[in-house]
Amino acid sequence: MYWCNPVKKYTIYIGLLLLLSGSYACNKPEIKETGARLSYFDLKGYFNSEAARLTRQNPQVYKTVAHNDEAESHKLHIGSWPKELELFTESDINKPAWKLSYTVQANEDSLVYKAKYPDLKTRKIVITKKAGKVTAIAIINNARNILYNTTEKLVYNPNLYYSIEKMQRVKIMGANSYRIKGIFNDGQAL
Repeated sequence: MYWCNPVKKYTIYIGLLLLLSGSYACNKPEIKETGARLSYFDLKGYFNSEAARLTRQNPQVYKTVAHNDEAESHKLHIGSWPKELELFTESDINKPAWKLSYTVQANEDSLVYKAKYPDLKTRKIVITKKAGKVTAIAIINNARNILYNTTEKLVYNPNLYYSIEKMQRVKIMGANSYRIKGIFNDGQAL
């Protein structure tokens, strides 16, 4: 009986303990910075707030999804706004390592962030404001390596629409384009 041998039994327990602690080390929980001063516009906070607002309001959206030349449109209620706005949230540039990695151009009605270095995925963010309120956010992301090149153009107009355009070129497989556009309440303000 394998389980009756106490040495083997404890060896298994120790092995399981090491395995679990090793997996915990590889999957560390995200540590949130509290009280940290942000260098740039809080894109992540803004879209988390928008996702919460849209979840509460549950607006009907006329959504079009296209892959290459095939498109499909439906009126629907989005099941998970955090997931729907995930590419916008992931474009946040407030990471400590990027503190001095973007130029900032502040105008009367807009903020423009441009990447200083070619290896940064988020290349440009334009935030348009009117009377202190965000009226539009446009983001350009680009990721490339020797195997692929992906460009994303994200636009968010609160209460009007959001759009995601993604062009992906993969060596051997060729190019693919994806488009998502969601119009809130048929374009009428919420």
